[in-house]
Amino acid sequence: MKVIARWSDIPHFDTEEEEAAFWADARLEVRLMSSSVLKADTRESTTITLRFDPRMLARIKRLARSRYLNYQSMIKQWLSERMEKELGERN
Repeated sequence: MKVIARWSDIPHFDTEEEEAAFWADARLEVRLMSSSVLKADTRESTTITLRFDPRMLARIKRLARSRYLNYQSMIKQWLSERMEKELGERN
């Protein structure tokens, strides 16, 4: 099994099948995996549930990974940017 020690060791995938084949024989090094875990935010936040089409979620995760981001953080960033745009258009 191949151990991925750097984010740059993960190739670009054109299809989900390519990605599945790659991860079937690869895993992240523990140190790399633990460095990607976000620290708990001390600010108050509310947990919500969103339902996504599995293919859309896979695409979002792939895009986030290519930007070295957690996919949930990327979605929050997108929502924040869109909210600012919407509020800016009203004023």
